[in-house]
Amino acid sequence: MSIASTLPRLIDAAGTAAAFAWDEFFNASIRNPHTRAAYRRAVERFLSWVQTEEPVPLSQITPGMVGKYFNQLAGSPAKRNLHLAALRAFFDLLVTRHVMLLNPAASVRGERDQAIEGKTPEISVEQARTLMASIRISRKVDGQAQPLTVGLRDRAIVGMLICTAARAGAVARLRLKHFAHDGTQWTLRFEEKGGKSREIPVRHDLEGFILEYMKAAAIEKAPADSPLFRSACRGSRQLTGNAMTGVDLCRMVKRRLKDAGLPGRLSPHSFRVATVTDLLTHGATLEEVQYLAGHADPRTTRLYDRRPKRVTRNLVERISILDES
Repeated sequence: MSIASTLPRLIDAAGTAAAFAWDEFFNASIRNPHTRAAYRRAVERFLSWVQTEEPVPLSQITPGMVGKYFNQLAGSPAKRNLHLAALRAFFDLLVTRHVMLLNPAASVRGERDQAIEGKTPEISVEQARTLMASIRISRKVDGQAQPLTVGLRDRAIVGMLICTAARAGAVARLRLKHFAHDGTQWTLRFEEKGGKSREIPVRHDLEGFILEYMKAAAIEKAPADSPLFRSACRGSRQLTGNAMTGVDLCRMVKRRLKDAGLPGRLSPHSFRVATVTDLLTHGATLEEVQYLAGHADPRTTRLYDRRPKRVTRNLVERISILDES
């Protein structure tokens, strides 16, 4: 399939330089696949809107048109600002490639979006302990306890989410070589967003979870580049040689939460919130927690801190106006 056959009509009509810029922007400039997909949806949606509402050639799109589009765009401030960021970046490249004289999105102001607290729900200590206790790791066969490999895998994953504050995608990307002993302790090396990596010491209990799972899965001597956490066949519940994806991991956690009778609004990201809040509550410094969570900016780490919310709840209960005398 040729590039031209997949181009939006406005880009195709603008000539080879525009087509080249489109291909460069979406296939070479953006490394993160999620960002690439989000930006492409945003740009395609805007160009489709131009064709319908303001039918002009690509070179005649004005800041007013971009502003008009932004004003009618539905969704949260974060979503709307993402659309604007995509347009700014794309039109910047069109200017560089001499397709357009000026960037029509450069002067359009985004929507103020100041988050004081993140939206991810926190899993409580009691809920996390309930979840861990609910995961069956063995069964009786002829009176003997036999390990349940999938249960051991899931316990190791949930324990890792709790003890490392790692993102689900980073856990899914782990290979056997990323779990290593440095002569004094076991460590985990996570490959994070933006090409960053971080090495985290492994707690003694998490160490036991991982080693017990690896023994049951018979992967202790597998190639170093093979996946640590492997998918399972639905029928037999036997592990395959394929790595779990981030989606697989999220579905597993959701299923385990449901089986434990815990709220469905919780997710793997809820463990990051709980771990960050727990460490800060017990005196860890913001810088230490920032590194553990893999945040580039301490302001992001603060969004995960639920201590102010707890203070607020305690505070409002002290209001005496409605109390009976």
